[in-house]
Amino acid sequence: MKYLAAAALLGALASGTVYADRPGRNWISSTRVTHMLETRGYHVIKIEADDGHWEGEAVRRGAKFDFHVDPHSGRITKLERDRD
Repeated sequence: MKYLAAAALLGALASGTVYADRPGRNWISSTRVTHMLETRGYHVIKIEADDGHWEGEAVRRGAKFDFHVDPHSGRITKLERDRD
């Protein structure tokens, strides 16, 4: 029986289904993050809560960027051009 439970758990973990996290209770809103990036010249095309921060994609002057934002301070912790 233990082997069956372990196999079921392993199968669930290996299924590849990925879901975004939910924003924390004290997080700044995605709207605020979007506004903050837009005032810097970025057009946000995707934003979601993931792994304890806001993450998403934005476009500026025709180039696509990936970003991470601290959900409490609003500080941009990652902003790099998407090379794909």
